[in-house]
Amino acid sequence: MKIVRTLPELHAALAELGPVGLVPTMGALHRGHLALAAAARQAKRPVAASIFVNPLQFGPTEDLSRYPRDEAGDLAQLAQAGCDLVWLPDVATMYPSDAASTITVGGPATRWEGAARPGHFAGVATVVAKLFGQVRPHAAYFGEKDWQQVQVIRRFTADFLLPVEIVPVPTVREVDGLALSSRNRFLKPAERLAAPALYAALTRAAAQISGGAAVAESLEAAKHALIAAGMTPDYLALVGAETLEPLERLAQPTRLITAARLGSVRLLDNVAVG
Repeated sequence: MKIVRTLPELHAALAELGPVGLVPTMGALHRGHLALAAAARQAKRPVAASIFVNPLQFGPTEDLSRYPRDEAGDLAQLAQAGCDLVWLPDVATMYPSDAASTITVGGPATRWEGAARPGHFAGVATVVAKLFGQVRPHAAYFGEKDWQQVQVIRRFTADFLLPVEIVPVPTVREVDGLALSSRNRFLKPAERLAAPALYAALTRAAAQISGGAAVAESLEAAKHALIAAGMTPDYLALVGAETLEPLERLAQPTRLITAARLGSVRLLDNVAVG
């Protein structure tokens, strides 16, 4: 596995490897990230992963320094996962002092996480576009846990006619249903016991809506279940799977999305409906 930290090193490595499947990450890897690498390997082409904690997607009230980092552990996992290349740029490489452009996003970026974290998706789109320009992958792999993020990336990739296939990979979960996340390590023991209530509430509401129950009543019952488990819901909504626009009745394709705070941790999850 080649580890590169400068653009000349990256370009030399890519010249040897040819087109790669890209797994963009911010490090603090878990089985969900390794599932992305496994999906990329199925394309029978070299696999590249990137590790970069992107400051542009953190808001002024969000603690960038608190984001978990474990470079040595991450590299060991990627080597075991069969990655051919790891790209480890620094901030100066990603955002040179003379850089003057960022990406503005709308459409599926407007609501939910876009409203709760102003500027977040602009930061995501900008760094992903830079990674695409640096690595020039034939495909890039993203986890469905961050469903809205996947739709935002799909949208700007299509809008700018970028020759990269966006491949979503199903959410990887713990046995009790909790979606894997690098931030789960910050859950206190009692919070970790309560956290699976998020997925349980989503799946229950999805089953009710699929069975013909009223959307508003199903969502309200799910919110009460989250509150009873000690969570504070930021939002819980039935949305168009691609547009992220709210729906009052079941349509296709449809997604149930939520974000809820549990202690100091903000949990995101989603499920398909119907």
